[in-house]
Amino acid sequence: MIVIEKKSKALKIFFSLSILLFNILFLRANEPDSAYIFAYGDENGEGLYFAWSIDQDNWHTIGNKYPFLRSDYGRWGSQKRMYDPFLFQASDGQWHSVWSLNDTDGAVAHAVSSDLVYWKPQSYPVLMPHGNCLRPEISCDVQRKEFHILWHSDKPEQGVFHSFTGDFKHYSPAARNDQFESARRNVSIAGRQQTGTLHHVSWAVIDRLIQAQRLSAYKQILNEERVEMDHGQFKEPVTISISPDIRKKKSISDLLIGIFYEDINYAADGGLYAELVQNRGFEYALSDKEGRDKNWNNRTAWSVINADTFLIDTVSPIHVNNKHYAVLQIEKTGVALVNEGFNGIPVKAGEKYDLSLFARSPGKTRGRILVRLTGKDGEIYGETTTRTISTDWQKLESVITATRTANDARIEVIPQQTGRVDLDMVSLFPQKTFKGRKNGLRADLAQALADLKPRFMRFPGGCVAHGDGIGNIYRWENTIGPLETRKPQRNLWGYHQSFGLGYFEYFQFCEDIGAEPIPVVAAGVPCQNSAHHGCVIGGQQGGIPMEEMDEYIQSVLNLIEYANGDAKSEWGRKRAEAGHPKPFNLKYIGVGNEDLISDVFVERFTMIYNAIKAKYPEITVIGTAGPFSEGSDYVEGWDLATELGLALVDEHYYQPPGWYLNNQDYYDRYDRSKAKVYLGEYAAHVPGRHNNLETALCEALHLINIERNGDIVEMTSYAPLLAKEGFTQWNPDLIYFNNTEVKPTVGYYVQKLFGHHSGNEYISGNIIRSDNREDIGKRVASSFVIDSQTNDLIIKLVNLLPVPVSSSIDLSDIKIADSQSDLTVMKGKPDDKTVRPEESKLTVSGQLEYELPAYSFSIIRIKTNI
Repeated sequence: MIVIEKKSKALKIFFSLSILLFNILFLRANEPDSAYIFAYGDENGEGLYFAWSIDQDNWHTIGNKYPFLRSDYGRWGSQKRMYDPFLFQASDGQWHSVWSLNDTDGAVAHAVSSDLVYWKPQSYPVLMPHGNCLRPEISCDVQRKEFHILWHSDKPEQGVFHSFTGDFKHYSPAARNDQFESARRNVSIAGRQQTGTLHHVSWAVIDRLIQAQRLSAYKQILNEERVEMDHGQFKEPVTISISPDIRKKKSISDLLIGIFYEDINYAADGGLYAELVQNRGFEYALSDKEGRDKNWNNRTAWSVINADTFLIDTVSPIHVNNKHYAVLQIEKTGVALVNEGFNGIPVKAGEKYDLSLFARSPGKTRGRILVRLTGKDGEIYGETTTRTISTDWQKLESVITATRTANDARIEVIPQQTGRVDLDMVSLFPQKTFKGRKNGLRADLAQALADLKPRFMRFPGGCVAHGDGIGNIYRWENTIGPLETRKPQRNLWGYHQSFGLGYFEYFQFCEDIGAEPIPVVAAGVPCQNSAHHGCVIGGQQGGIPMEEMDEYIQSVLNLIEYANGDAKSEWGRKRAEAGHPKPFNLKYIGVGNEDLISDVFVERFTMIYNAIKAKYPEITVIGTAGPFSEGSDYVEGWDLATELGLALVDEHYYQPPGWYLNNQDYYDRYDRSKAKVYLGEYAAHVPGRHNNLETALCEALHLINIERNGDIVEMTSYAPLLAKEGFTQWNPDLIYFNNTEVKPTVGYYVQKLFGHHSGNEYISGNIIRSDNREDIGKRVASSFVIDSQTNDLIIKLVNLLPVPVSSSIDLSDIKIADSQSDLTVMKGKPDDKTVRPEESKLTVSGQLEYELPAYSFSIIRIKTNI
C-alpha cells in the first residue's frame, strides 16, 4: 500500500539522518574546512535557493529547488514572489537578503538571518514611491557605517538609484547612483546558468543548510502519512491496558472548547444573520468584488415589475453611512420593486415575518405600500399593507403571515400611488429568530452553534478583523446602533458586509449561549496578504499612520467601555440604548490575527497592549503568533508575548493527518512559566479539503492530547465555522448550510462531544500495549478528566487502527456511583462523511473491559463519588 511505502521512506530518511549524524560526530576529517555557496532565485520568484561547491566549478544543489526563504509580500499567489534575490554577509556575521517584489512597486524586500536557515520577519521599505525597484543589491558603506542599497528602476525614469540605512527602519531619500558595478555572478548549476551571489563560508554553514533541508524533507514525509492502514498488517489481536492514577490529578482549563465565528463563506448575510432581503440598503458595489463581477452593484438581487427600470440615488439619504436608495417613477399603480432574497426567500406556512422599510414621496397625493411574498409564477404566499408614505424618510413596519411553505419566494414592494417614491432598507425577518431576538439570528443555525456548548466565542475574525488594507480594517463602531446608521463595507473574502450582524448582536449571542465573548481587533496593521487598494505598497501597508494611532487606540478602549461600562458612560449608554443596560462582562480581547510580526506590527501592538493594561488591567489581552505552527512569525510572536508578559497567545495552524499523528507531544514541551495558549484556528486537511471521519478522528486525537496539556492550553476553536453551499471561499468547514437546511459535518460532532464532555481536572494514565509497535502507539490514545460539577469521570478513547483494540481499564481506585455508564461512539471508514454519534449504556466496574471499534472515537461517562 501507499501508506506502507511512505512509512518505509520515512524510516529510510530516519536512518539516513542517523548515519549523517554519525558522520558529523566521527568523520569530520573527511570534510573540508570551508567551501563556497551560491545564493540564487528563479524566473518564477519561488524563493531563495543554495548550491555548494569546493572548486566553484562543480555545483551541488541543496535540495531540489528547496526554498530557504520565500517572499511573504502581498496577496497569495502571484504577488508573493521573490525576484532577483541578493545575499550579503555583514561584518557582524549577519546575513542580509534583499529582493525585488515585482516590476511595479517602489519597495524592496529585506530579511536577516544569523544562519541562513531561520530568517527574521521580512520588511518592505518604500524607497521609490513613484517608481519601481528592480534587481536590488546591498552592501556596507564602511565610512558611513551604514548599509547601502542600490536598485535599478525603469519608471518614471530609467537609471540606478541608491539609499542608505543604519537600522532598516529609516532610509535616506532615493538618489541617482552613476557608478554601479554589480556584485552578482553567473554560474552553471545542473546545466543551467543561474545569477546570484558567491560566498566563501565554513563547512559548518553548508552542513547546517543540508541538515535543514533533509529535516524538512523528513517532516514532509511524516506529514504525508494517512490514517487508513492495511488490515493485513495486524495478524494478532491488539490489546492495551490503561491505569489512570487518581493521585496524579491536575487542574485544566474549563474554557477548552469554544467557537470562532468569522464572516467567511457567506456566514453572516444570507447565513447566521436572519435577514431575508439581500442588498436591503442598495449598498452593494463593484468594489465588493474588486470589479470582477460586473453584475454586482446597487441593483443586485433587485428587479422591477411593470416598469422599465428603477433608479439609484444618493441625494439626501436616510443617513450618510447609507448613501444609496431606490427611486421608482410610477406612471400607473402596479409598479413593484422586487427582491429575490439570497437565491430565494424561504417561508413557512403559518409563520409570521416582520417587515420594515424606509420610504418617502414628494407628491401631494401619497398612498400606502402593498408588500407581498410571491412565487415564481405569481402565487401569493402572504401580504400586508403599510401606513401612508410621508414626504420625509419614515420607517414603515408591518407583519406578513405566510400562507404557504416555499423555499424560493420573493418579496414585492408595490406603492399604491403614482409619482416618485424613494425606498431604502427594505427588510424582512422571521419572528422565530434565535431566542426571539429582534434583528436576530437564524434559529436553526444559531441552535447548532449553541448545541456545541461553547465556553467562548471569538469574533468577528480572523482575516476579516484586520482587513484587506488599512481602509478595510474592521471598525467595530460602524456595526452598532440603528441599522440605517451602520456603515457597511467590502468583505475581505470577496463580497459585502451589511453589518446588520454587528458587535451588539455578537455580545448578545454570547450571553444567550453562555459563552465568554472574545472580540478581536486589528493590531494597527491590516492583513499581510493585503492588496494595494490605493496604497503605495500591499501587505501591511506600513500600518496605520503613527499620527492616527492615538485615535485608533481610543477606539479599542471605547470597545471595552461599550461592553463593560456603566450605562451612564459615553459608550455604555450606547449599549443601553440598544436594549442592554447591564454590562456584557467582557474579560478577553484579541489584538491582531496571525500577523507578520514585523517592526511595524510590534510597535503598534505594544502601544495598544500598554494602553489596555493601563486603563483596564483586568482585561486579558490575547496576542498572536502567526498562521503556522513554526517559522518566524511563530517564534517572534512568542518572543514578543514573553517580553511583554502576555497571559495568552493565539496560535493557528491547519495540518494534514500525518502532522497530528506525529506531533502528539507538541504541547508537552511548552514552557509552563510563559503565556498560555489559545489555539484559535485549526483543522485537519486532506487532499480535496473535505471533512470526513479521518479528519474528525485526527482532530479528536489532537484534542485528547490538548486535554493532557490543559494546564497550558486554555482554549481551542475549530475554523472555519460556517459555510453556505455554493458560496464557499474555504474548505473544509464545520457546518454547511443552505437557505433551509443545516448540515453538520463529522467534525462537528467531535467538537460537540468534547463540548458536552469537558472536565476541569485531568488524571494521568499509563497505557501498556500488547507490543511496542510505533504505529500502534501513536494511533491509540486516551484521556481521563473529571467534571467537578457532576463528579463524573469522562474517558475518551480514540482508535485510528483498522482493527478493534481490546482495552482493560483499571478503575479500582475510582469510587463508582453507578454501574451503568453512558457510552457514545463514532465509528466507520476513514473516508465516511456521514458518521454520527451512537449512544448506549455500558456496565462498568473496577476493571472495565471495552473494545475500541476500528477507526473510532469513544466516550465513556461514569458517575462517581470522587
